[in-house]
Amino acid sequence: MPLYAFLGAFGDVAEHSPWVAEGAWERRPFATREDVITAFAAAMRAAPREAQLALIRAHPDLATKAKLTQDSTSEQAGAGLDRLTPDEFARFTRLNDAYKTRFGFPFIFAVKGATKDQILDAFDERLGNSAEVEFETALTQIARIFRFRLEDRISA
Repeated sequence: MPLYAFLGAFGDVAEHSPWVAEGAWERRPFATREDVITAFAAAMRAAPREAQLALIRAHPDLATKAKLTQDSTSEQAGAGLDRLTPDEFARFTRLNDAYKTRFGFPFIFAVKGATKDQILDAFDERLGNSAEVEFETALTQIARIFRFRLEDRISA
């Protein structure tokens, strides 16, 4: 698959960061879907820290009212984040703000298959982490997001 076609199919897998798909493409050929998933994670991990931070910061706050990508909208709806009570929404807003203040980037959680209570528990747990642990956790969560999105797009 030429680069332009690969980017057309997968350029939006990494939130507003098509450079990840380009880096994955450079690791072809792919024999399996798992090879594509691994290539996306490897491209992200091989990037300079500044690019990784930009990728983390490209993700939206959870339960935000801001305009989301189609994938983020679907994933957050699947976790019930589009049906929060006013109190729950206020709690997510407070936690998002506290997290960004502490770490300088948004809380990243691969929400597919999770409940709002699991996400809130993760917020509470991860707010006590060091900045370096959270940076690595964010990258790990982004790799999980890649997996979910690519599994949805590529048949096994």
